[in-house]
Order: sequence, then structure tokens, then C-alpha cells
Amino acid sequence: MSGLATATIVGIGGVAAGLVFGATAQRTNFCTMGGIADRVLMGDGRRLRAWVLATAVALIGTQVLSFSGRIDLNHSIYLTTNFGWLGAIVGGLVFGFGMTLTGGCPSRTLVRLGGGNLKSLVVVLVIAIVAYMTLRGLIAPGRIAFEGVANVDLSARGLHSQSLGEVVAAILGIGARTARVGAAVLVAAALLFFCFKDPSFRRSPANLAAGVVIGLTVIAGWVVTGIVASDEFEPVPLASITLVAPVAESLQYLMTYTGATISFGVAVVGGIIAGSFLMAVATGAFRPESFVDRNDLVRHLVGAALMGVGGVFALGCTIGQGVTGVSTLALGSIIAWLSIIAGGYVGVKYLEGGSFADAFRATFIHG
Repeated sequence: MSGLATATIVGIGGVAAGLVFGATAQRTNFCTMGGIADRVLMGDGRRLRAWVLATAVALIGTQVLSFSGRIDLNHSIYLTTNFGWLGAIVGGLVFGFGMTLTGGCPSRTLVRLGGGNLKSLVVVLVIAIVAYMTLRGLIAPGRIAFEGVANVDLSARGLHSQSLGEVVAAILGIGARTARVGAAVLVAAALLFFCFKDPSFRRSPANLAAGVVIGLTVIAGWVVTGIVASDEFEPVPLASITLVAPVAESLQYLMTYTGATISFGVAVVGGIIAGSFLMAVATGAFRPESFVDRNDLVRHLVGAALMGVGGVFALGCTIGQGVTGVSTLALGSIIAWLSIIAGGYVGVKYLEGGSFADAFRATFIHG
């Protein structure tokens, strides 16, 4: 397979996955932040369970691909022995809080952009700029210093990855493969139990469909980059759907198109916008929307900046870590996933009460 053919396959696969993701999220109103807000404010956990179901579906498919030897998850960014536990916590909290200020995470923002929401255009641009600053720009030296102090080298402790199964195997002194299988089964079972124990979720076709389809797009990402486009002469990074860094790379790609090669992540970003646009037009849901007032603008700018910084520190977003990362059973991804939920909860309480003092009381005193 030539380099051009490999890049083309990756691009087509990314766009296709993004189209399905965007159309599905637009049609079903799939939104992690909305799911957290629904649960906290109204006691309705259906959209939150749709996100958890997506994680469970992605986890099952990803682990099947891994155990069958079709992909080697140790080649992904998630299972590196460089264990950034503090970045996952701090970044996840900051990201989760930021997404409440903008009314959605990057995936929802891209979907809204495709549906005509002009506020989302501003949010996407700010996420892209701040994320790139954190990756390679003005904020990067601080991030690198932070990681140098906080990150733990697991290889020095005899581990080959930060896989939950391998960590459990080291602690319990059992076989690594046995521990990996056991961890995958137990985590998947726990996630599915959480989803389907709720009768209202079981009777919600839109949320069921959203969870299954979004999970399948993550599996498709592994298949595209790890199997279909696999070429030892032109290696493709093993990756699936994640959005913070790819949003930043998409802006760079638009500005430096000449000689640039489209990555899977950039293709997914374009596909999500296109898919949500097509679905919005087809269903009559396309409606331009702008900021209500100055406070609305400021809130979205701050939230977008927080998501850009937090998403890079946490190595992903509600999809990149919460679905794709957790599907690898990376310990850092699980920590980031929980931290994003916590940050989202505090953010919802902040918006509800109007101050950090109210959010603190609601979170730690009143529960």
C-alpha cells in the first residue's frame, strides 16, 4: 500500500466515522454534559446512560480486537507507561467544568456547529487555539514541566503499560492475560448493568441507538487505523475518535493545507460537522443561533479555553478519554473519565447556584 493510498484510506475512514457520529448525535441529542445536567437537575439519567453505553460498546469491541490479535493497544497513546495520573485528575476536572459553561463538550459543539449554531463556531476556534497553545505553544512549557514532576514511569516498576488488567495482575500476582480478560469482563458488565437497570433507559430507543452507534464508531476507528490502513512501510498511528487535539490540528490543517496530510482525527472532525449538518437539514433542525448577550459570550469563551487546556492535560475529552480511552482499560483514562464527571457536576451546581460557594456547598455539604 502506497503512502498516498494509506493517507486516503485513513481520511475516508475518518470522514465516514465522523459522518455517522455527527448524524447520530444530531438526531438523538447525544450529549455528555447534557446527560450530567439532566441527572443532577431533573433526576433523568437517560442521556448519561447513553454515554456510558457507548463506553461499554466501545470497550467490548476494542477488547475483542485486542484479544484476537488484530490490534495492539500498547501502540496507542492511552497505554503508555508514562502514567499521568495528576494530569488526568486536574485536566479532567477543568475540562468537565469548562464544558458546562459552553453547554456541551467538543463533540456536542461540533454537532451544534453543523446544525447552524454560530456560538459553537466561536467555541471551536477558542478550543483549537488554546489546545494548540497547550500542546506546542505558549502554555506547552508549563504543561511539560507539570508532567515531568507529576507523571510516573511505570516501566521502572516492571509494568509494560498502564492497562488496568496489567496493574491488577502485578498487584495480585496472577497471569496478565487472565487479569486483562477479567478486568474487561467486569468493567463491561458493570457499565451495562448501570445502563440497563433503569427501566426508562430501556424504553428510550433514541438513547439506546445513540449509545450503540457512538460506541461502534470508536471501534471503527481502531479498525481503520489498526487494520485497514496498516502498512509497515507507511505506519499509521493507532488511534480512534478523540476531539480536543484534532480540533486544534484541524485549524492548523486549514491554515497549512499545502503539503499537509490529513490525519484520522482531522477527518473525523470534518465528518462530524458534515454529518450533523446533513441530518439537521434533512430533519428541519438547521437553525442559525447567536449569543444572547455579553455574559453569554464571556461564559462560552471561558468554557472553551478551559476545555482546550483541560482536554490536553487530561489527554482527551468525554469521547477521547470517556469512550475511546476507557475502551483500552487504561488507568489514566478511567481516572480522567471520573474526573470529567466530577468537574461537570460541580459546573452544573455552579451554574445553578451562581457562585463557587454555592457549588461547594451543594457538592460537599448538601451532596
